[in-house]
This record gives sequence, structure tokens and C-alpha cells, in this order.
Amino acid sequence: PTSELLEKIICELEGGAAALTFGAGLSAFATLFETINTGEHIVAPKLMYHGGLTWLRRIAKKRKIELTLFDPGRPETLKQAIQPGRTKIVWIETPTNPTWEVTDIAAAANIAHEAGAILGVDCTCSSPVTTQALSLGADIVFHSATKYLNGHSDVTAGVLITREVNDLWDDIIEARTYSGSIIAPFEAWLLVRGIRTLFIRFETATRNAMIFARHFEGHPKLEAVLYPGLESHPQHDIAKAQMTNGFGGMLSVLIAGDFDTTSKVTKSLNLFLPATSLGGVESLAEHRKIAEGPDSTVAENLIRFSMGIEDINDLIADLEQALTGV
Repeated sequence: PTSELLEKIICELEGGAAALTFGAGLSAFATLFETINTGEHIVAPKLMYHGGLTWLRRIAKKRKIELTLFDPGRPETLKQAIQPGRTKIVWIETPTNPTWEVTDIAAAANIAHEAGAILGVDCTCSSPVTTQALSLGADIVFHSATKYLNGHSDVTAGVLITREVNDLWDDIIEARTYSGSIIAPFEAWLLVRGIRTLFIRFETATRNAMIFARHFEGHPKLEAVLYPGLESHPQHDIAKAQMTNGFGGMLSVLIAGDFDTTSKVTKSLNLFLPATSLGGVESLAEHRKIAEGPDSTVAENLIRFSMGIEDINDLIADLEQALTGV
């Protein structure tokens, strides 16, 4: 009953027909792609949640599924990647982690549907507070509920929400049943608790991110600040139209320096905790190249920030003091 209540709440938040919860974000992600058969084709962004992309590459090789990656910063490459009549799932993540390109969901949905494919959207970093992907044409929405939906860094969970109940959704239900990846009752209860404060947490994190981004844009020790809320962001107009309640609490900076300089800045932070997760009440910072490993295509000078709900002046002061040492 607790997981069913949770699914009802999330379904209403997203405006969907049904929702399914899982014991981890990657479990939900993997269960969707378990419905893809040998010889079929999927499209995904070349920059996305690293664990998900690693899993896609692994399963594509193992099951002889063709995987084509597109550049989320160049929307024309999405259409070029699709094989009409053969592509089954077009997957997008918006904003894209960790560089925060914004994909036009409605345009992507039209492209996918014209080719006979479905559109799946990872809205983990935008949350239902600011992005309603199903209303823009997405067929499936995914969240790592570990992140913003829970918001307290004490649960692992994932969720899929569908625009309509159909054969694909029945296949997902069956796959979840046989994999045993349903969320446990206590974790479901914790998520229900966390969602009660979702809007106020997300609003505070978003406000902090905007102030933080504006403060450091143009800083002499930074090459760039990557945040969709900045007018300098290449997809700012799309973000402004698509993200209805702010631009989220995630941003990245490019340090004016090399790998070692970036590592030094990250290690010099005091208030920002060093952790891979995101979306909690505490602020986190991570040198992504270290987290993703040597095969990562992420720039070596990129630090990803997940803004929490602390006082913004303290957060600004923390990065300022870290930059003084380089």
C-alpha cells in the first residue's frame, strides 16, 4: 500500500496515467531498456548520467542492440541519429548532466514519433517542479528518486511514469515483477515524507544556484559557468520556455586551469561536501573527471555543484576561498 500511495503521488505530480517505483534509479532505467530486443536501435545523448550511459553501452554490446549517441548541444544530431522504423527508444536527459545542455522536449517528441519511436526523458535534475515532460509529448519520464524527490540523501529509489498505459507499460510491469526490483515499504514511506517538502527545497536550491551562477560568471579564475538560467547559456531560451518554475539547483564551473588545479580547488572546499549524489538539502561538489574515470569525455577542469539549502553567502564564500589558493 505504501508504494502504491507513492506511485499515485508521483503520477499526479507528473500528470501521467501510471507510475512504477523501483529500489534504485538504475533499476528503473534498466527495466525500461530491458524491453528492447536484439537487433533493435536506441538513441541517447553522449553526455548523460554516467552510470546509465555505461549500462547502455554494456547491454547494447551484450545483446547486440545498436546504440547511437547524439550531441545534446547540437539538436540537429538527434534527427540524424534516428533510424525511422527501427529506432525503438529515443532517450534524452534535460538538463544534461554535468554540462547542463537543455533539449527541447516537444521537438524531440515530434522527431521520435515521426520515426515510430517513443521518447523517454530523464527529468531527475529538473524535477516535476519545473519540467512537465509528459505534457510536452514525452511517453515515459524517469527520475532517480534518490535525488530531488527524496531530498534527504537517505534513500535509493527510481521511478518511471507513463503518458498512457499500453503494451510497453505492461512489459515494464512484467520486467519489474520478475527482476524483484520494487521499492521496499520503508523506503517508499521515506520518499512520501521527502516529497512533502519537494517544492520548498527545490525553490531554495534553485534560488541559490541562480545567485551563485551570476556571482561567478566572468570570474577571472573560471573559464565558464554552466547554468541554464544564465542568459549566456546557449539554450537559455529553450530552458525559459520549458522550465516553468526556475532552472534547477545544478550547475558546473570550468576552472581556468588543468586537472591538478581543478582537483586542488575541489579539495579546498569546506562547506560543499565531496560526493557523487545530488538533489539533497546539503550542497555537494565533485570533480567529475575523477568520478567518471579516464574514459570520460567530460572536461578535466569541470566541477559539478549540487546546490543545497544553506545560506547562499556562505556557499559563495566557500568557492571564493578555494579559488584564492590557485
